[in-house]
Amino acid sequence: MTDHAISPGAAPEDTLPGKPVSASRTTLSHIMTAAETNLLGTVHGGVIMKLVDDVAGAVAGRHSGGPAVTASMDEMVFMEPVRVGDLVHVRAQVNWTGRTSMEIGVRVLAERWNESTPPTRVGSAYLVFAAVDADGKPRPVPPVLMETEKDRRRNQEAQIRRQHRLARRRAIKELREKRIAEGLNDDL
Repeated sequence: MTDHAISPGAAPEDTLPGKPVSASRTTLSHIMTAAETNLLGTVHGGVIMKLVDDVAGAVAGRHSGGPAVTASMDEMVFMEPVRVGDLVHVRAQVNWTGRTSMEIGVRVLAERWNESTPPTRVGSAYLVFAAVDADGKPRPVPPVLMETEKDRRRNQEAQIRRQHRLARRRAIKELREKRIAEGLNDDL
C-alpha cells in the first residue's frame, strides 16, 4: 500500500503522478584519500558535506525529473571521524515533497576499504531542494509515495522539520521588522 498527500493549494488535476521513495533512492561511494584530510589527519567535514549535497542533488533530480537546487541543509551531524582509507557510502532518499520543493534525508556510513567489517554510521543530514526549470524558476514536483512504515515515519519527521524551519524564519523576520521599527537596524 502506498500513500501520499496532495500539497495545500494544489488542485487534484494539477498534481503530477506520484513516485515511490525507492524510485530515486541513491548511494554514492568514495574512498577517502590524504588529499581530503584536515590538520588532525581526518577527512574534512566539508568534503563529507559536498558528498552529501552531491547525492542529495542526484536524488532530487531523479525524483523531480529535472534540475533541482539546494535550498537549505538542516541538521548536518558528524557522529564519528572519517579517516584516510575509509570507504564512505552516502545514502539518500526523498522524505517529503511540497509543491516545488522536497526534503532529502542522507545517511553517511564508513568502513575500512580493506576489511570486511560492517559500515559504521558517521553522519546524517537533511537537505531541502527546489526543483527549477531552464530559467531557474520553481517547477512542480511529483508527490512522494510512501512504501514502508519507515518511509511514513521519515515523512512525518520531515513535516515537523519543515514546520520548525518556517516558524524560525517567521520569528526572525518579525524580530528584524521590530528592530527596524525601533530604529535599531543593525543588519542582522
